[in-house]
Amino acid sequence: MATAHAAAGRRTAVLGDLLPASLTRDVALVLGSAVLVGVAAQISVPIPGTPVPVSLQPFAVLLAGAALGAGRAALGMLVYLLAGIAGMPWFAEGASGVSMPSLGYVLGFVLAAAVVGHLARRGGDRTPLRTVGTMLVGTALIYAVGVPYLMAAVHVDLAKAISMGVTPFLLGDALKVLLAAGLLPGAWKLLGERR
Repeated sequence: MATAHAAAGRRTAVLGDLLPASLTRDVALVLGSAVLVGVAAQISVPIPGTPVPVSLQPFAVLLAGAALGAGRAALGMLVYLLAGIAGMPWFAEGASGVSMPSLGYVLGFVLAAAVVGHLARRGGDRTPLRTVGTMLVGTALIYAVGVPYLMAAVHVDLAKAISMGVTPFLLGDALKVLLAAGLLPGAWKLLGERR
C-alpha cells in the first residue's frame, strides 16, 4: 500500500516539488518564473506587418507551467503581468503598461501556465509525446486569449488577426514544443523519477 501511494505521489509531482518544501521555495519559484519570462521577453525580434514580435516568452511560460504546477506558475505569470502593467519594462521589446496590442498574449500566459501546470501534475511532461500534447494545449490557450485581444486593439477581423498574430509564429512554436518535449522528459529521466 505504501509503495502504491509513493508511486502515485511521484506521478502527481512537478519538477518544482522535488525541491525541499517551504514557503521560501514557493515564493522563490513564483518570483523566479516571473523573472524568467521577463528575461525571455527581451530575446525578441520584430516581425514586419505585425505588432507582435517573436520572443522566447511563450517557451518560458510553458516551461514554468510544467515545472511549477498550476498554482505557482499562474501566480508567477500574474506577478509578471502586474509588474509589467505597473511599469516594469520587461514585456517584449522592453515594453510596459496596457497600451500594447500584444497584451492579450501576456494575459493568456496566466491561463496557459495554469493549464500546463495542471497537465504536468498529471504526468503531461513525463514522455515526449505527452509533453508535445501539453505544450500544444498551452500554446493554443495563449493564442485563444491573444488573438481576440489583438483583433480589438488594432481593429481587424479574425482572419487578419490570425495572419498577424498566429501564422508568423507557427514554425517557431513547433520548434519550441519539440525542444520542450526533449527537455522536460529528459529532466525527469535525469532525476530518476518514474513515468
